[in-house]
Amino acid sequence: MILGAVIIVAVLIVLYVVVYSPQAGQRGDLNARLSRAQIFLPSLTNQKNDLENNLSQAQSLLSTSEAQFPQAMTSIEYGEDFFRVAYGHDLYSMADGCGVQLTSLTASPPADEQVGAVTYSVSSFTVVVSGDINSVLKFIDAIGTQIDYQLAWAFQLPWSVDVKSVSVTVDGSTTINLDIYAYKG
Repeated sequence: MILGAVIIVAVLIVLYVVVYSPQAGQRGDLNARLSRAQIFLPSLTNQKNDLENNLSQAQSLLSTSEAQFPQAMTSIEYGEDFFRVAYGHDLYSMADGCGVQLTSLTASPPADEQVGAVTYSVSSFTVVVSGDINSVLKFIDAIGTQIDYQLAWAFQLPWSVDVKSVSVTVDGSTTINLDIYAYKG
């Protein structure tokens, strides 16, 4: 019986060393890691709150900025067509080809216009250029006929331009109001 008791005690000691001892070491490591995490938790919580405040301020600023530029957002596809016409050329190169400097471009959001059975998407643009009168007239003609005189190409897009009005100021700048009609298909 004593021999059996010694074997049982020996088996229990071996099981303790093999099973419980490593778990006790892991438990101590986990307790130490938990203590370190609890030390960093308040500073990380403050940092998270600061970042959330920065995010809300940035979103507020973005909303304010977007409210200032609604036209650019809603008419972007027509602005891109107008700026990046055939083969990567743009309105600026057309202005250069005519000898004028493009100083401003504003656009209205596109609106649908029914003409007979056809629906067009219409965007209004105001283009301000500066240069001598002959160059300005050449530029207006280039917009109206959709031809770039310098680069010898025409717009290849499914839309047309209607020059609505032109006003020349004393300082030499010219404001051109035009509508772009795009076929909606």
